[in-house]
Formats: sequence, C-alpha cells, structure tokens
Amino acid sequence: MQKTSSAKQRIWRDPEGIIPNLIALGYAIAGHLAGIYLLLQPSIYSLVIGILLTGHTLVICAYMVHEAAHMTLFKSKKHNTLIGELLLWLTGASYASFDRIRHMHLRHHKDRADVSCFDYQAFLNSRSPIVRKLVLILEWAYIPAVELIMHAQVIIRPFIEDHLKAYRLRVILTGVSKLAFFTGLFMVSPAALLGYAIAYWIMLQALFLADAFAHTYEAFFVSGQHDEIPHHQRDRDYDVVHTYSNLISEKHPWLNLLNLNFGYHTAHHARASVAWHQLPDFHRETYGDSKHEQVLPYSELLKTIHRNRLKRVFIDDYGDVGTGPHRGDSFVGAHGVSFLSIV
Repeated sequence: MQKTSSAKQRIWRDPEGIIPNLIALGYAIAGHLAGIYLLLQPSIYSLVIGILLTGHTLVICAYMVHEAAHMTLFKSKKHNTLIGELLLWLTGASYASFDRIRHMHLRHHKDRADVSCFDYQAFLNSRSPIVRKLVLILEWAYIPAVELIMHAQVIIRPFIEDHLKAYRLRVILTGVSKLAFFTGLFMVSPAALLGYAIAYWIMLQALFLADAFAHTYEAFFVSGQHDEIPHHQRDRDYDVVHTYSNLISEKHPWLNLLNLNFGYHTAHHARASVAWHQLPDFHRETYGDSKHEQVLPYSELLKTIHRNRLKRVFIDDYGDVGTGPHRGDSFVGAHGVSFLSIV
C-alpha cells in the first residue's frame, strides 16, 4: 500500500491534487464515453442527456489540456504531454501537437498579449462580401463561425505554408481517425452524429465565452510561433489591469467548477502554476474576500455577449470595461483567441 501511494506521489505534481485530478480526468474521459453511448440510444431523453454530457466533458477535456500545458497535473513533462495529446484528440484539436499549443499559450502569459499565428479578420477581409455576410449571419444565429474558421485553419495551413509542412502527416492521420469515428457514429445512428455536432457547439461556445472577456490585451499576429513581438512595457501591473475574472457565479462558487475554475483568471495570471482546484483559495488569499475590481462575472456580460455578437467579428480592439452598474456593456470582447486554435 505504501509503495502504491509513493508511486502516485512520484507521478503527480502535488499530493493534494491527486484526488481532484483523478476525478476531473475520470469524468472527462469516462463521462465522454458515457455521453457517446447515450447519443447512440434510441430514446430522445438519452439523446438530450448524451448531448449535454458529451458537450460538458469536451469542455473539461479542453481545460485539462490547459492544466497539462501549465504542467500542473504531473511532475514530468512526458506525462503531461501524453494526457494532453489524448485530450486534444477528444476535443478535435489534435491537428496541432500539444507542444505547439503549449508554446503559444505560454507566450500569452510571457508576452502579456494575445499572440496568434492566424489573423482571421485579414482572412475574411480578403474573401468576397458573400463570405463575410455568411459569417455574420451564422454568428447572429449563435453558430460560432469564427471559431470554426480558427480550427479549420490549423488543418489547412500545413498544406499551403511550407514552414508548416512537417505537420501534414499529423493532420492526415488525425483527420482519418476522426473521419472513421464520425462515420461509425453515423452508421449506427445519424441522430448520434447530429447530437455530437451539437455537443461540439456547446464546447466551442463555452470556450469562447471564457476567452472572449478574459483580457483587454493587445493582439499580435506572427508568421511563426517563435517570432518576437514588441513589448511596450507590458509589466505585471499591466497584466492585472488588463485581465478579468469572468466567474460563472459569485454567489455559488461551486458552479465555477463547470469550467474548472478557469474564471479565476486574474489569479491564474498572477501565478500560472496554481492548479485549477487551488485557484478559488489563491484568489481569496491574493485579493481578499471583498469583490476585486477585476472580477467581471457572466451576469455583467450577458448584455454585451448578445448585443455585440456581430460587432465583435470585425472589431479593432476589445472595447473598454466601465465602472458601476452595466460596466461590461462596452466590453465588446474578442474572437479567435482560444488556446486550442491560435497555433
């Protein structure tokens, strides 16, 4: 028994994180399989529950990738990379390697900026007016067209940009495996494939909401993931002022577990090595029990989420956060900043 316990402590980064991380990973993977099983059942009730379960487990998978990127799960980079690669496949984002995604996300922390390898606005501005109008129509209908473009470019660019050609085989193998999965779903039940698509929509919307209003950073676009950007004295004080904690609920903190406490974003940027299950306590230790000025919960963003959903597509900056009631109304937010697709 002692040997087993010792082995676990050698694998996991923090002993106190073993149980929370096992629960989260167990729910993410086993729950995802259970969700797919429910999608395949003939009952409409099973289908609805399966959609919700599959969608939410995809969200948890994505945020466990985020944890692995910060090496908060296991002691070794090897183990964090292995679980990161598995979860990326489940989220449909494994067309880029875990190391590539991790590097670009850590740049976000180091550079204190939104750094992306793809400028979707420039791409859309080079398309016909019909394409731009279609994107706006889809966004109006709450279909995440911009986020789908961001994921699609990760698949396409290795075949049109020579400096990314080393990733072509990975894209092909991932594409074949996902196509086989989708074909299998469709052959058993076309409704299951539709249900999975809705579940994926849930994931994209959840990730978008968590990313869109987390910062009022400067945005930079680079050709290569190692290209430098101007720094402009973006120090720690800049980071605090331009980072927001978009909590799902202030009154009921347990609801923030729905996205693994990602909403405690100011605390996360204050110390990125703090694991997801430690963030609420670290937030209180750092900013006290009273409401911190950088806490901007979803309840204060509902109006701008809806009202600015078209303006957000082609905005030059993210807008401003005001003071007092309705302070989030002029915070337009960002598209195309997901850590899964900025590579």
